[in-house]
This record gives sequence, structure tokens and C-alpha cells, in this order.
Amino acid sequence: MTWAPGTGDGLAPTPVVRLGLEVAGTPRELWLKLEGYNPYGSIKGRTALALWRDVADRLERGAGLVESTSGNLGLALAALAAAHRVPFTAVVDPRTSAALLHDIRALGARVVTVDTPDGAGGYLLNRLARVRALLREQPGLVWTDQYHNPANPAAHATGTAPELHWQTCRRPMSVLVAVSTGGTLAGFRRYAAESGAGWELVGVDAAGSAALGGAVGPRLLSGLGSSRRSAFLPDGHRPTVYVTPAEAVTVCLWLRDRTGIAVGASAGALVAAALRLFRTDPRRTGAACLCPDGADRYLDTVYSPAWRQAHGMTGSDPLPGVRLLAAEGVR
Repeated sequence: MTWAPGTGDGLAPTPVVRLGLEVAGTPRELWLKLEGYNPYGSIKGRTALALWRDVADRLERGAGLVESTSGNLGLALAALAAAHRVPFTAVVDPRTSAALLHDIRALGARVVTVDTPDGAGGYLLNRLARVRALLREQPGLVWTDQYHNPANPAAHATGTAPELHWQTCRRPMSVLVAVSTGGTLAGFRRYAAESGAGWELVGVDAAGSAALGGAVGPRLLSGLGSSRRSAFLPDGHRPTVYVTPAEAVTVCLWLRDRTGIAVGASAGALVAAALRLFRTDPRRTGAACLCPDGADRYLDTVYSPAWRQAHGMTGSDPLPGVRLLAAEGVR
């Protein structure tokens, strides 16, 4: 399988930044692929486009589209639906960013908030139950179903993964992918198997998430982890690194302060996982993190001092043993 700019999903490549780091006295390279530069501000712009193309021929004017979302996919689908004058309903929960909700509503979408926890550390199971109820109530309503639709992993197998491979000059390295539905990681696995990319694919999940087979528990951050096992990765994935909210937040703040790069919570978790891998294996000298979105969706959580204080996240020396050596953009 080959890839060149302008092919795959048809979107312009998102930028990559290479950080030169010293971790525990050893030089390392960390590549950050900034998916916040996608249409609609996140990697879900790619997923939404693939899902839309898959269901477009089933849409009926007046019935519309529905999806369960933690926010990013909801915004992307709301924009696509608005452009095609199709009604869209986003089923969200209280952890969805207020800024995202504002933008989704501004595009004319209906927002349904499910505020009852599902007993598995989040709200997903109850969001899905609400989607199914809406499908029963509104004949002709179409569910894009990011949790099972093969268009989800296909978007990343044919677009995101080969794009990153090209941007990193096809170097063998560890590639870290955050998990919620599991579609992105499944797409990367497919690309790696078909292309022979010399990647060690690492799944990064939230502590308390069942997405890759972990034990369920309370989860604080949106967009990372799941209340149930991924349908795309029913047998899980190895290796997987589980990250706490405090680790993810600490790295987000460090990146912003030391590099000027402001990323979302899932990206913070990815970099935290990469640093952990660097510390445990001196032979692992390079890693790439697929950063799903930017800081704009987390101004009232990760980047809010009041929110951090409320959740006991303080500290003056966040990343001992880590030193930034260089930062540069990549094609």
C-alpha cells in the first residue's frame, strides 16, 4: 500500500511536530501529529466524513441523523448535516465541553443530554439507550453508529495512518493511539498489517475504561476510554498503557508551557504514556503520538485552574527527568 499527499480521505495532511527530548538522561524523538488542524477541529473530522459518506444514501429529508458523542464527532457531524440541510441530533453527557455544545447548537443541531451515569464509569451505555429510543420514536432516523460502522476504522486505515507513515519518512517507531470506540486504533492496525510498516502500535486508554478489556471504574476526562469493550477490537490490544487524569493533565500543561503546543486531554495521555515507555526501555528512542484535538475543547477542564484545584491536581515539578532539547515542524 502506498500513499501520497492528496490521496486517502481527501483531506489536507495535518501537521507533525518533532520534539527532541532527554528522558532520564537519554536523547529521544517524540513526533506529535496534531489532528486539531482537521476540519471541525479534531480527528473526528475524518471519522465524520467517512460515516457521512456511508449513510448519505439512506438519509431522508425531515428524518435526519443521530449519534452518541462525547463532543468532537458531534460537532463534525453537525457541520456536515448543516451543509446538507439535514437535521442532526447529538446525544451527549455532562462531561461534554460547554464550548462544543455551543458550537453544535449554533449549527442548528438538537442536543439531548443524558445525565444518568451508566454504572460503568461513564455515561456511554445510557447515551446508546437514548439513541435506540430515538430510533424507535422517529422512523427514518439514521444512526451513523461510530461504535460499529466499519467506515470508522477505514477512515484511518486509508487516510490517517498512511499519512503519518509518510510524514515520519516510514521510520520504524512506536506509534501511540488513544482509544474510545477503538476505530482509530483498529484502522492503524489494518494499515500496519497491510503495509508492513515497522510500527509498534501502542493503545492508550483511560484508567477505569473497558475499551480494551480493562476493569471499569470512574473516569473524569471526556473523549478517552469507554464503558464497554470496543467492537472493533473485541480481543483487546497489546501493548496497552493506562493513564490517569492527573498524568494527562500534567503533560498538557507541560507541553503548553515548554513548547507552546496546546493539546487536548487524550493527547496529554498519549505523551504521558510515551514518556513512561521511554523510561522503562532505553532502546525505545522514537515514538509518535496521534493527538486527537487541541486545547480549545478543554478550557473549562484541563486548562482551568479552578477545575484542576477542585479535582486535586496540583504540582510544581510535573515531569522530573524530562528536558526539551528541540522542537521543529515537519512536512
